[in-house]
Amino acid sequence: MSDVVGYRRRRGVEAFMLIFAIALGLGGYVLIHLNRDAELPAQWPWAVAALTGIGLVVHIVVRWRLPYADPLILPLVMLLNGLGLAMIHRLDLGTDPVMHSAELQLMWLVIAAAACCLLIIFLRDYRVLQRYTYTMFLAGMALLLLPLVPGLGLEKNGARIWIHLGNYSFQPAELAKLVLSIAFASYLVDKREVLALAGGRVLGIDLPRPRDLGPILVMWLVSLAVLVFQKDLGTSLLFFGLFVMMLYVATEKPSWPILGTLLFVLGAYLGYLFFGHVQVRVSSWLDPFSNYDQNYQVINAQFGIAFGGAFGTGWGLGRPNLTPLAKTDFIAAAIGEELGVAGLLAVMLLYGLIVARGLRASLVARDPFGKLLAAGIAFVFAIQVFAILGGVTRLLPLTGLTTPFMSQGGSSLIANWVTVGLLLIVTHQVRRPVADQSFEPQQWLEAETTQLIPVGAGAGSPRPGASTGSASSGVGSEETAPITPITPISPDEGGDEPTEVVQLPGGRP
Repeated sequence: MSDVVGYRRRRGVEAFMLIFAIALGLGGYVLIHLNRDAELPAQWPWAVAALTGIGLVVHIVVRWRLPYADPLILPLVMLLNGLGLAMIHRLDLGTDPVMHSAELQLMWLVIAAAACCLLIIFLRDYRVLQRYTYTMFLAGMALLLLPLVPGLGLEKNGARIWIHLGNYSFQPAELAKLVLSIAFASYLVDKREVLALAGGRVLGIDLPRPRDLGPILVMWLVSLAVLVFQKDLGTSLLFFGLFVMMLYVATEKPSWPILGTLLFVLGAYLGYLFFGHVQVRVSSWLDPFSNYDQNYQVINAQFGIAFGGAFGTGWGLGRPNLTPLAKTDFIAAAIGEELGVAGLLAVMLLYGLIVARGLRASLVARDPFGKLLAAGIAFVFAIQVFAILGGVTRLLPLTGLTTPFMSQGGSSLIANWVTVGLLLIVTHQVRRPVADQSFEPQQWLEAETTQLIPVGAGAGSPRPGASTGSASSGVGSEETAPITPITPISPDEGGDEPTEVVQLPGGRP
């Protein structure tokens, strides 16, 4: 019987952690009303039923289709969604009149979870995506540059990253990051040997050959186009950084991230010299108080986090509505004000755990495409969270990216849930048991039949060109050289039964 290598299913652990995650999200929702009104919210049974129902349906689908998927990813995602919904609801209560953005976000969560379930049900093997390398790449580029189409693109808050379809708007870059992650992984699987070849050596670093610089130059130019025409520093950083990091994972050469970093710094510097919106972002990062009206958003976010202190004001007791766009770009600042720096660090840790589980799947994946795809998905979340939380806390210049699973917005939520569904499929393929494929090498005589050749009179016609009756004729004569027996082959070496093989002169069997 073959040895089996694999992990336990751990679906019970997922169910327990999922209940705990949903309870934390609902706890924040209840505490908001207890702190503000000293009573439970009137709609709390509906909120409990909705959030629990979403988690239960996704868990059942994962248990059915992906029994060996990572047990922590789904609870982590549900916890981030629950905290985001609670904070959006708290911000709704701070407006006059009261808004209903949380109910709309809950509707988008239902759609996003349904899209994730459909992907899990119908995509049986993620490796089929490897066939569509250039189709995925062209589709990703089209989605990324779609807001530049006249009449379709829509500019909001100084960035042209939206498209409008009737009464709805959509951010195609959110879906493009998943499509391009698949395209990059497929492309690098085919080209990694070529890209790993070293060229010249500069300052102790083996640089790639000049002929292999085409892909990174193309991505650099695309990222510059996004920075220049869409005025979106965050998306430019996300896609160029994603490609460089996946290139490093594929080739294991540090020269690629070093070269990519130098190219990005050069592009950012050129953007700062020639484009005013980049100068505004850098100014709000280095010295926000130099222009209070222009940097009002960043300044109020800093005041809010400072007002919350280490442990926050408590759910519903702060004033996060003073920060513009607190439900979207600056929801992390609202979390930092009411849950404190400790709560904000806990949220960062949740994202770090998702990234760690993705990288772990990449390390133990058995096929190169799975390794690169899992690493790409992990890098998507890592770069996006680093960029947006770094901008909110003034570690980096402010970017227009959303906080995954927490910020208000349907396109971001759907794209992130579909990405999580693909990551669950990869982890299932990685963790499921696989029979040990080791076996003894097949012996050359095992599949061959042995033919016994009779000798003597009438044994057969002589060889063409040989004289009949001559002792030197070999086969077919009366006087044949003696037969040399070969040692029988044992069953362990060549088959189930010993076989006696004879050998004629000249080494011919």
